[in-house]
Amino acid sequence: MNEEFKSPWFVKGDIDGFFGLAIDNLIQFLLIATLCPLIAGIPAAFVYSRILPGAALSVLFGNVFYSWQAHRLAVKERRHDVTALPYGINTVSLFAYIIFIMGPVYRETGSWDLAWKAGLLACLGSGIIEFSGAFVVDFLRRITPRAALLSTLAGIAITFISMDFAFQTFEKPLIAMLPLALILIQYFSKVRFPFGLPGGLVAVAAGSILAWAMGIMDAGAVRTAVSEVGFKAPQFSGGELFSLFKSEYIYRYLSIIIPMGLFNVIGSVQNLESAEAAGDRYETVAPLAVNGLGSMLACFFGSCFPTTIYIGHPGWKGIGARTGYSTLNGVFFTVISLFGCVSLINKIVPMEAGIAIVLWIGVVIAAQAFQATPKAHAPAVVVGLFPAFASWGMNLLKQGYLGAGTTISAEVAKGVSINGFMGMAALESGFIFASMILAAISVFLIDRDFLKAALWSLAAGVMSFFGVIHSFAFVGNETIQVYGWNVGGKFTFGYLCFTVIFIVFHLWRRWRRKRGLPEQLMAE
Repeated sequence: MNEEFKSPWFVKGDIDGFFGLAIDNLIQFLLIATLCPLIAGIPAAFVYSRILPGAALSVLFGNVFYSWQAHRLAVKERRHDVTALPYGINTVSLFAYIIFIMGPVYRETGSWDLAWKAGLLACLGSGIIEFSGAFVVDFLRRITPRAALLSTLAGIAITFISMDFAFQTFEKPLIAMLPLALILIQYFSKVRFPFGLPGGLVAVAAGSILAWAMGIMDAGAVRTAVSEVGFKAPQFSGGELFSLFKSEYIYRYLSIIIPMGLFNVIGSVQNLESAEAAGDRYETVAPLAVNGLGSMLACFFGSCFPTTIYIGHPGWKGIGARTGYSTLNGVFFTVISLFGCVSLINKIVPMEAGIAIVLWIGVVIAAQAFQATPKAHAPAVVVGLFPAFASWGMNLLKQGYLGAGTTISAEVAKGVSINGFMGMAALESGFIFASMILAAISVFLIDRDFLKAALWSLAAGVMSFFGVIHSFAFVGNETIQVYGWNVGGKFTFGYLCFTVIFIVFHLWRRWRRKRGLPEQLMAE
């Protein structure tokens, strides 16, 4: 008789995983606390008393589920190396909903309360799309090459994770480079610290001690933050949410809500593919359904921000995190949010002390896109990086224009342009879809499966025709997607050219086969 297999709920590596995931989540919480008052006029006190407690509940809900799911998989497969899926607030949706929904409503009406309610409605819409997508997205996972799924993650990891944090590290080298050295020693060289101390803990502690010793931190700010600590119970916000159901906001921002919901679904599938490439295969339906339920739970308790499976599973797995780091993360954010400690933590621990962990996670994700795909598909991974690089480049341009006291739309109206600028904006529009499509087309061309390449090109043509990818408009200092009938006709024409050419080669290849001619169309 086989002995019953037991998998621990917590291992030492979960401490490192917790520090990395907690820092990643903390960034989202700090963004909410900063951007909601700045852009949507929501008072800081309201953010801490209504929005963050709701966000914490949604994070706890998902983290506990993913921890349980990983433990169940470990027992089923009798393995001790199963890692839970990382989970938290979706960064892209956070920015999109604040900038393109809550901000405009506040500027139009002058009511921060209405802006908050519109955000709740957007979060509900995203949750419904995520939940519904759980039951149909498995088909997409089956027909999409791994290189197409992983290349998008690699592009985001290189630009929005590793590059951004690398810049911040060298912007403040007095604090950030010591933790970086400790992280590189721990994870690249696989060196164990004395007494078995986790590298993430050592790095964060060393960076914090160094910052305080150099007098960079502000003790007065800590005392102020301490005085603001107090219990803030989550409050049901269903009444406020349903008050907008008969208003124009139920449909006005569907052009933002629907794509963001779909992006969350696609992004979650990509992250599931990333986890499978690292050795942990999870079913598709349950994780995506929990994403949707977590987002709906958030909006019913005051948070405007959807949740999602995070990028980074291979990184957490690589540092030894298993199931406990996920539960620990959920409990931690519930406690600090319900007691108003988010601001206090930011005043005690400098962000630079922990960003090295997230930087390393980005490096691992990018590397995996090449390591976990067939060697021949490496060029397709590179092609899939272009849209993410375009999005990142546009963000830099926007920051530059803003710093110069102007906006991107004002400069375009003047006729000021940069070579390839419009192409960069086109690739940025719907870049998650664009990355996956371009990489998939490239994979099938490498494999000489011209019919599948043609079908993906045709799908891209349809999506560009309605503005799902490549169509955009400049509004202030932002680029927004434009949806409608034939808004991207020129891109549709281009993709139809792809389709026709690939079908011609498909028919030519079939013709050669029927006549017994050599299979290869060209010399290797």
